[in-house]
Amino acid sequence: MRSDAIKTGPQRAPARAMLRAAGLNDEDFGKPFVAILNTWAEVTPCNLHLRTLAEHVKRGIRAAGGVPIEFNTIVVTDGIAMGTDGMRCSLISRETIADSIELAVRGHCFDGVIAISGCDKTVAGTIQALARLDLPGLMLYGGSIQPGHHDGRTITIQDVFEAVGGHARGTISDATLTRIECAACPGAGACGGQFTANTMATAAAALGIAPFSSDLPATHEDRSTAAFDAGRTVLELIRRDLTARRIMTPAAMQNATAAVALTGGSTNAVLHLLAIAREAGLAFDLDDIEAISAGTPVLADLKPSGRFTAVDLHAAGGTRLVLRRLAELKMLQESLTVSGRSIIAEASEAIEPHGQQVVRPANAPLQAGGHFAVLRGSLAPEGAVMKVARNCPAAFTGPARVFDCEEQCFQAIEQRRIRAGDVLIIRYEGPRGGPGMREMLAVTAALVGAGLGDRVALVTDGRFSGATHGIVVGHVTPEAASGGPLALVRDGDSIHIDVHARRIDVEADLVSRRESWSPPAPRHRTGVLARYAATVSSASEGATTCPVPQTALTQTSTSLM
Repeated sequence: MRSDAIKTGPQRAPARAMLRAAGLNDEDFGKPFVAILNTWAEVTPCNLHLRTLAEHVKRGIRAAGGVPIEFNTIVVTDGIAMGTDGMRCSLISRETIADSIELAVRGHCFDGVIAISGCDKTVAGTIQALARLDLPGLMLYGGSIQPGHHDGRTITIQDVFEAVGGHARGTISDATLTRIECAACPGAGACGGQFTANTMATAAAALGIAPFSSDLPATHEDRSTAAFDAGRTVLELIRRDLTARRIMTPAAMQNATAAVALTGGSTNAVLHLLAIAREAGLAFDLDDIEAISAGTPVLADLKPSGRFTAVDLHAAGGTRLVLRRLAELKMLQESLTVSGRSIIAEASEAIEPHGQQVVRPANAPLQAGGHFAVLRGSLAPEGAVMKVARNCPAAFTGPARVFDCEEQCFQAIEQRRIRAGDVLIIRYEGPRGGPGMREMLAVTAALVGAGLGDRVALVTDGRFSGATHGIVVGHVTPEAASGGPLALVRDGDSIHIDVHARRIDVEADLVSRRESWSPPAPRHRTGVLARYAATVSSASEGATTCPVPQTALTQTSTSLM
């Protein structure tokens, strides 16, 4: 056992003495040590219930003959930090989560790992850590929140953001905004639509690194049993020495990407899948994501762009049904899962209730393909990511309205200084420039609330995920702070976006402007934000701080397309 390095032999007596003080005994020293890395916190409903969930995981580990030892790591919650300076910490927290898990596990020579996640960066960060460590282990997701209800309709946190925009426009009263605020989040669990957390939970199950209990709502009565079973599963993985990278293969990465595209998932998944691939040593890039997305129809009618929530998806057959649809489309690649069974075998056990409307038949898509579009051109030579909404125009041309941070743009929307036909440029919000690549949900929701969602375009080197209308282009690379073309755009420049041609261009003499450009002073000169800005990779590579040499990468293939 790997843990013998800290617990076996006369020379390890001091370590055993300390472990005894922590509650272990002679019998425990002969068993595998399993690290439980928990992201429990009281700050967010996404992770609020994970401490209780860990107790059931421990029971499963003990029942299977292992010794559970729990650690905790951090969470930064997008839904709370959104639109504030604190949002700069969100993506950075993903790296801190992965780093802290690596340090805890390597530092104590564990035999296996189970990471418990809830909020979106905790899902991605825990999977990155599993890929980096390449030990037997899995990620256990805490599940989705139940939907809220207001005026006879189902609502999520997205509706609150959009209500803020409506309130600023004067179409929603103070009292109505308060009622929506109080109804949207009724208890524990991650944001209820196919936002980033639930998108990444779908991806994790399709990747094979998470059990299919990810579909269970956070408060479902079967959650405790699922956690117990996950604990037992880790011991079986240890016995088989089935490590994370044997599961997270090129084929598994393709399955995860296709599952995200089929469910109309968050564009943040692009960033996180790129980061996970880097940690797993896989050569997987924006072109692979574009190719997979282009050939994958959108079949799931999920919020924020559709009608249903993640809880509805569970009732309709869950991720297994999503994978069955991929199999019907001959797009599901053979790969292993933490259950020990193949992904195809798991998909075959999908139970589809008669008449369910959440996941459409393979021959009746909501959108034929291309949920994600990777645009390139004079404004984004390394690529930019666009979520192709169902009502998205094929092209957009308009004058640039340039903002050097999110707050400037949000204020302009609130003050009604944005006009139909404008192309809003929000720059210096990338991984390095932000730093931390803030998400623009507050801005996109405010545009919808102001009635401008499908009448303007938005281009940013920051992130976005909840856009349901019009053209929103994010992850523009190279970012402005690195001297990318976005830094050289001026008010009034004509911006051309062609979705079909996958182009984004600006009419301007950028070469002459570059001579007078200099990067802005960094927002942070000390601490973790400064360190992140100095070490982070491009968003086109996942915005990680743990780069992998290209020579160490295993080539993936988009042959399934």
